[in-house]
Amino acid sequence: VGLEDKHSGVVDLILKKSFIFEGEKGEDIVEGEVPADMMEMVEEKRAEMIERLANVDEEIEEIFLMEEEPTEEQLKAAIRRQTVACKFVPVFMGSAFKNKGVQKLLDGVLDYLPQPT
Repeated sequence: VGLEDKHSGVVDLILKKSFIFEGEKGEDIVEGEVPADMMEMVEEKRAEMIERLANVDEEIEEIFLMEEEPTEEQLKAAIRRQTVACKFVPVFMGSAFKNKGVQKLLDGVLDYLPQPT
């Protein structure tokens, strides 16, 4: 949400929610709806993400071919499976300079990467 000095948050394509980082160091996270002016792009990018995931994951492929909408749990499980298999790479955006998006990146590390054991 916003670019360069107007960057204030991120949109999660899986959840279809925005996360605005407030406070001096982005420590206060406000979860909300996707801004109306971004909704069309979010829908387009989410559909692209699901299609690309369907190219490498059989469960999502079946859902995609049946023209159904995968659940949040199905998407997260498929992203994890294919990330561990080195067939899909989740991408996160933010700004380490003002701690905007770092929290969501760390959540992604827990959700999608293998445990270091």
